[in-house]
Amino acid sequence: MFCSKCGKEINDDAVICVHCGCKVEGKSLSSDEKRSWVCTLLLCIFLGGIGAHRFYTGYIAIGIIQLLTLGGCGIWVLIDLISILCNSYKSADGSELQK
Repeated sequence: MFCSKCGKEINDDAVICVHCGCKVEGKSLSSDEKRSWVCTLLLCIFLGGIGAHRFYTGYIAIGIIQLLTLGGCGIWVLIDLISILCNSYKSADGSELQK
């Protein structure tokens, strides 16, 4: 199976492409696999500088960029933190975080 966004080969059971972080067409996380709002918030607060919350929610490419820039010198982490607290942050497959 190949990713429709980046064209690289991915596992047939993949929900999110490990190369580009995009959602695989026709696949979605089941309700018990949705990402936790509390876990995302805690990862952002304590490990936001290395992009841990981005990796957790499926944004692999952005997570790598945050890792290399230390969260955009803290600015990107602050924006993500506000977004999570305002409940407008979504996981890579477009689903809302589960409270």
